[in-house]
Amino acid sequence: MAPQTGSTGKETQPVSTFPRLFTWEEIRTHNGRGQDQEQWLVIDRKVYDVSKFAKRHPGGSRVIKHYAGQDATDAFIAFHNDKSLVKKYLKSLLIGELAPDQPSFESNKKQSLLEDFRELRCTIEKMGLLMPNYIFFSLIFLHFLVLDAASWLVVWYFGISLVPFLVGIAFFTIAQIQMGWFQHDLGHCSVFRKPRWNRFLQIVVITALKGAPASWWNHLHNQHHAKPNCFRKDPDLNMHPLLFSLGKSLSVELGKKKKKFMPYNYQHKYFFLLAPLALIPFFQLSVFYFAIKRKKWLELFLTVLFNIRVCLMYVPLMGFNNFMVYYWLARYLESNWFIWVTQMNHIPMHIDYDKNKDWVSTQLHATCNVNQSLFNDWFTGHLNFQIEHHLFPTMPRHNYWKAAPLVKSLCDKHGIEYKSKTLLTAFVDILHSLKDSGEHWLEAYLHG
Repeated sequence: MAPQTGSTGKETQPVSTFPRLFTWEEIRTHNGRGQDQEQWLVIDRKVYDVSKFAKRHPGGSRVIKHYAGQDATDAFIAFHNDKSLVKKYLKSLLIGELAPDQPSFESNKKQSLLEDFRELRCTIEKMGLLMPNYIFFSLIFLHFLVLDAASWLVVWYFGISLVPFLVGIAFFTIAQIQMGWFQHDLGHCSVFRKPRWNRFLQIVVITALKGAPASWWNHLHNQHHAKPNCFRKDPDLNMHPLLFSLGKSLSVELGKKKKKFMPYNYQHKYFFLLAPLALIPFFQLSVFYFAIKRKKWLELFLTVLFNIRVCLMYVPLMGFNNFMVYYWLARYLESNWFIWVTQMNHIPMHIDYDKNKDWVSTQLHATCNVNQSLFNDWFTGHLNFQIEHHLFPTMPRHNYWKAAPLVKSLCDKHGIEYKSKTLLTAFVDILHSLKDSGEHWLEAYLHG
C-alpha cells in the first residue's frame, strides 16, 4: 500500500498492509460514555485508542476525554509544538484509520474554513511567530521580581503606617498577578522551545513564588482551551449554576427545571463582589486537595514552603494580624483583577454544551479581543488578544499583534465576526451578559 497524504498535508505511513478501517459513526460511539468507556479520537485520519493513555497524558486525562469520539487533528496541532516527540507516544495507540469513503472532516465541520486555517498556521510558522523572544520574557520575569522585592522593601524601610502599608500591598498584588500571566505563558510552552524548560520554570514561578501547584493549573486550563465555553467540559464554567447562570440556552434550561440556587436575575449586581470572594477559597483549598489527591508531593512541598516563606518575610515586620490583613487584601485585589480580565473575553460570548464544532469555530464563538495598547497588553498579560491566543495557544504573547491581521482576514473571508472592543466596554459587557442571562432564566422559571 502506498503512503497516504493526511489532512494536514503531511505524508503518513499505513498501519499495516491491511489497516483496520472505521467510519465516523463507529468512532463517535467510543466517546468514553459507553459501557466499555473506550476513548477513540482521530488525528490526521488516523484512529487512536487513548483509553489507557489518558491517565498518563501530560496535559491531563480530561483534555483527551473531551475529544473522545471526535476529530482532534487541529487541537493536537495547536497544543503540541514538538510533534515528533508526541508521535512516539501515538504510534503504540494507533488502531486503524478512516475508511477511504469517509470524509477527512466530520459532517458538521466547515471544511473550507479548516483548510484555510491550516494554511494560515503554516504561514504563521514560516513567519516565525511561534518562536519566543527571550529578551522580552527576561524583562517580564525581571519586572515582577523587582515588584515582589519592592513590596517587602517598602514595609521594611518605611514601616507599617497607612501609606507604605497600602503601597506594599499594591506592589505585592501587581507582582502576583504578573507572575500569574507569566506562568500562564510557561504552561502553554511559549517561553522556551523545549517543553521541559517551560515546565521547570512554571513550577518555580507558580508553585514557589505564588503558592499553587503547576499541574493543578495545567489540568484546569488545558480543558478550558480544548473546549472553551462548553458546559461540563470547560472548568471555567463551574460557577454555573451554583453562583451564576451563564448563557441563554443554559439559563433557559435551568429556569425550565425550576432550579434556583441564587437570584440569578440580580447576578449582574452581585458579580463584582461574589465572584472574586468565591475565587479565593476555591484556589486556596483546591490547590492542596489536588496536590494530595494526585500525589504531587514536590509541588505540595513547594506550596507549603511558599506560605512559610511569606510569613517569615512579613510577620517580623508587621505582626501576624497586620500580615493577615496585608496578605488577604492583596489576594482579594488580585482575585478581582484576575476574574475581570479572564472573563471579559468569554462570559459575553456564546456558552452552551459541546456541539462538536470545528476547532476554529469553537474558539472564535467563545472568545473576543480587547483593543491593543501598551497598558492593555501589560494589564491583561496580552490576554486582550484572546482570539489569537485560543487559536494558537503555544504562540508567544509578544507575537499576537502580528498574527491578528491574518486572523481577521480569515474571519472576513468566511463571514465570522472578529470582535474587538475597548477595555471598559469589555468589562461592562460582562454585566450586560449576566443581566441578559438572568432575565432569560427568570422568564423560563416563571413561565417555562
